[in-house]
Amino acid sequence: MQEKHEKKDCGNSSAYERQMKKGALDMLVLRLLMEEQKYGYQLIMELREKSGSIFCLKEGTLYPILYRLEEEGLVESRWSEAESRQLPRKYYLMTDKGQAVMREMYQSWQQIVRGVEQLMEQAL
Repeated sequence: MQEKHEKKDCGNSSAYERQMKKGALDMLVLRLLMEEQKYGYQLIMELREKSGSIFCLKEGTLYPILYRLEEEGLVESRWSEAESRQLPRKYYLMTDKGQAVMREMYQSWQQIVRGVEQLMEQAL
């Protein structure tokens, strides 16, 4: 039997898959903000692109995450100035606290993955 290694279609997630992904979203959004500030739509597109369409968020999913991260002091937001015909955009950037928390999240994630793999290998 031949395996297919195609990009995942964004619209075909099971309820189980969606639930598993939710646990990683805060960490992934912080990771994308690690190098530079970004606006919401840019985050949505980069998350889709860099994950091979595994993570396809809608604005209604992303913005509550950003608001929560901002409330927790992990990100800050700033409005850009309007240039020519472009409307002002709200940019998000990671704080120092956000960098520290993202590293903790990633360490926790790695432990979870190891535990799941150990359990699943025993079951198969």
